[in-house]
Amino acid sequence: MKTRIAIIGYGNIGRAVEQAVLASKDLEVAGIFHHNDNLDRVDADVAALCTPTRQVPDFAEKLLTRGISTVDSFDIHGQIYGLRQKLMPVARNHNAVSIIAAGWDPGTDSVVRSLLLAIAPNGLTYTNFGPGRSMGHTVAVKAIAGVKDALSMTIPLGTGIHRRMVYVELADGANFATVEKAILNDDYFRHDETHVQQVPSVEALNNVAHGVNLIRHGVSGTTHNQRFEFNMEINNPALTGQVLAACARAAVRLRNDQRFGAYTLIEIPPIFLLPGDEEQLIRSLV
Repeated sequence: MKTRIAIIGYGNIGRAVEQAVLASKDLEVAGIFHHNDNLDRVDADVAALCTPTRQVPDFAEKLLTRGISTVDSFDIHGQIYGLRQKLMPVARNHNAVSIIAAGWDPGTDSVVRSLLLAIAPNGLTYTNFGPGRSMGHTVAVKAIAGVKDALSMTIPLGTGIHRRMVYVELADGANFATVEKAILNDDYFRHDETHVQQVPSVEALNNVAHGVNLIRHGVSGTTHNQRFEFNMEINNPALTGQVLAACARAAVRLRNDQRFGAYTLIEIPPIFLLPGDEEQLIRSLV
C-alpha cells in the first residue's frame, strides 16, 4: 500500500514534493492544498508543509491535532529546538509524528555535521552556503510590505560567514528606504552582512541553483589533522522536495512503531528514509 501525501502549499517546494512523490513507487499524492484552503479537508497519511517557514508551526499543530503526521522544511535554525518542544506533546497526544526542519540545511547537512562530530569529536566545522538562492530568505523578503517580488542570494565568504545580496522589485508607491530598513531588521538578515538593491525585474535575475561546502578540521582520539570536506551543487527546491518525500516515508515507519512525537532529521535512522525491504537494504548498503 502506498503512503498518501497531502501537499500543503504549491510554490517551488510544493511542486518539487509533487515531482518527488510521483517519481516514487511507494508514495502517492493525496491532494494539493493552497495556504488558504480548509485544513479540515486534508485526508492523508502525511502532510508535507510547503508553506513559508513562519506559517509552519500553526499548520503543523492543526494537522497533528487531527492525527495527521507532518513533515516540513522549517529553516530558522535558532527556533528549531523550540518548535520541536512545542510539537512533541501535540504529536504524542494524537498518535502522530512530526518531522521538522527536514530540508538540506537544516536537514541532511545536519546529519553530515553529526557524523563528522562523531568521528572527529574535537575540532571546528565550517558550513559555507552558496553561492545561490536562499528560498527561506527570499520568502521572508516577499512578505515585507512594499515588496512586489524578491530574490535573496547567499554568498559564502569562508569559515561559515556569509553575505546576503537581496534584490527587490517594489510595489507601486513603495518607498525603498522603508523596505530596506525592514529587511535589515528581519531575523533572517540582521546577523549577516546584507546588501539590498532595487531592481526593475526580479524575474530577469531569478535562479534556484544553490550549494554547500562543509569542512571539518578535527581530532580522532588523540590524532590531529583530520580533515573532512563535503560538497554539493544543487537545485534548491528539487532537493528540499526530495528530502520531504523521504521524510514522509520515515514518518509512517515511526508511527507504525508507535514512536509518536516530533523529530529532527538527526534523530531518525537513515534506513527509514529509504523505500524497500529493510533487510535487503542492509545487505546492499553496509
